[in-house]
Amino acid sequence: MRRMLIDFDALRELGRPVRLIDCRAGLGDPGYGRRAYEQGHLPGAQHGDLDRDFAAPPGSGGRHPLPSRAALAERFAAWGVNDQDQLVFYDDAGGAFAGRGWWLARWCGHEAAAVLDGGLEAWPEALTTACAAPERGTFSLRPPLTRIVGAADIEADRGALTLIDARAQRRFDGLEEPIDRVAGHIPGAFCRPFQGNLDATGRFLPAPQLRERFAGLADNPVCYCGSGVTATHNVLAMRLAGFDEPALYPGSWSDWINDPKRPVAP
Repeated sequence: MRRMLIDFDALRELGRPVRLIDCRAGLGDPGYGRRAYEQGHLPGAQHGDLDRDFAAPPGSGGRHPLPSRAALAERFAAWGVNDQDQLVFYDDAGGAFAGRGWWLARWCGHEAAAVLDGGLEAWPEALTTACAAPERGTFSLRPPLTRIVGAADIEADRGALTLIDARAQRRFDGLEEPIDRVAGHIPGAFCRPFQGNLDATGRFLPAPQLRERFAGLADNPVCYCGSGVTATHNVLAMRLAGFDEPALYPGSWSDWINDPKRPVAP
């Protein structure tokens, strides 16, 4: 199995072409990621914009619907990515946004994809403001390495699925909802906030601790969150723990509440 999480030392020792993608983003500030990238980024990194590159326009599929696989392949190729290249995604939010890039690469069939453990804060060298355009890569679509489910799949078989919500406990409990118009969660879901996958330094917990965190939740698991972004953090954490890859509900809560007939808890 190829490495899905990589630190700076391992990155230097790869000995193969590496393509870095800066995934910094701000949910309340759409321009944050580009500004941060222009102020300083890892040498050679390209900027992956959450709204423009890693999502389709918001609508019936939620706040961050999946872009088409064809559009993603075009973007990766424009970033200079070749089929044999190692992709490494990073951010400044503990992997909250880098996980989305990692998952999308796998959805396109690119196995050599990883998240930089610790993100930008763990990078020990100087940043750069250089934004050189790369030569076009040969990135091509291959069979997906991950899987998705939609709202209809959950409605049809909710009792047979283990729904895992990556949002904060207070949002899950319906005590507050700063983004979506309805508070609560999908009935029967379990709350595992993505931040709990990290230690105090912002790095992923060791595999045994992650396995304990998701113990009992590996039976037909489906990860979701507010809009299908931080849910990928739990997908990665479960893979690092040694579980089979969970499915992702890309529309997540923001899609689920589009239909008032769907049940809501609490």
